[in-house]
Amino acid sequence: MAPTNRLVDPPSAGGVPAAGGGRWRRLVRLLVAGLFLAVIVAVLAGQWNEAGPLLGQLSLQALMASWALVLAGLFATFCSWWSALADLGGRLSLVGALRVFYLGQLGKYLPGSIWPALTQMRLGRDYGVPPRASGAAFVVFMLLIIGTGLLLGIPVLPLLGRDAVDEYRWLVLVLPVAVLVVAPPVLNWALALILRLARRPPLPAPMSLGGILRVAGWAMVAWVCYGGHVFVMARQLGAGGGALLWLQCTGAFAAAFAGGLVLVLAPAGVGVREATLLVLLGSTITAPRATVVAVVSRLMFIVGDLAWAATAVLVQGHPRARTGSAR
Repeated sequence: MAPTNRLVDPPSAGGVPAAGGGRWRRLVRLLVAGLFLAVIVAVLAGQWNEAGPLLGQLSLQALMASWALVLAGLFATFCSWWSALADLGGRLSLVGALRVFYLGQLGKYLPGSIWPALTQMRLGRDYGVPPRASGAAFVVFMLLIIGTGLLLGIPVLPLLGRDAVDEYRWLVLVLPVAVLVVAPPVLNWALALILRLARRPPLPAPMSLGGILRVAGWAMVAWVCYGGHVFVMARQLGAGGGALLWLQCTGAFAAAFAGGLVLVLAPAGVGVREATLLVLLGSTITAPRATVVAVVSRLMFIVGDLAWAATAVLVQGHPRARTGSAR
């Protein structure tokens, strides 16, 4: 289940304390938000040029069902991160956690994977969460997203054809490293060492085995949803198969997504995920169908990220959300 340790959100509108804010801080935040939105609009426009002509091949019902699974997967991903933060001692209410995570996630559309972490650390501070806890939660979350993605994707590679095995067998070498790194003794030792070298106080709490299992469990739920959204589109485009096709779609997407995260220079894995998904699915549902799925999937994720970010802002602005009591 999602974390239950919740604190009251800050009383100021938007979750930003009034004291010490200042005009310059607000100006910088507006500029950063504008930069994020400009980059997302540019990415969205580029994807729309490719996806627009292809949308006619998919029914409205299939598109909506697939996008619903994307939204569900994005929420499960949020729960995975929230579980990591709670286990490390960073307590946030649901409303505050939604704002910190989904607004922070907009930073992934900038080159490099550091921007979501920096944004979440900044937003988390508004809610009294130490930046070191937010940063550590992001690291743990990313490691387990990659690790569980490889755990699901690698065993499915033989079902995706010889090309998939030949092209991406190197992922087998990454999996043992990911498993070792997320073992609680190793993970806590590494996090403590980084904080000592940075001359920062220790984390409020160490990462527990139960916490890691919760983070990984929510990540698995996300992968099943993401595999489902590929499955719905593949079936709509004429691919045959039931449970086996869903397994192939889930494994292919998980491996493609994890590969995109490993290559940190690409904004949100743009291009990497699509190319990998095309190779992994090409022999299963044919290359033309895989191309449609890859491009439309990217578009759905962009719109999904924007939808959840907008939801976080709207909920944050609701008076009852700002004055609700802790549970």
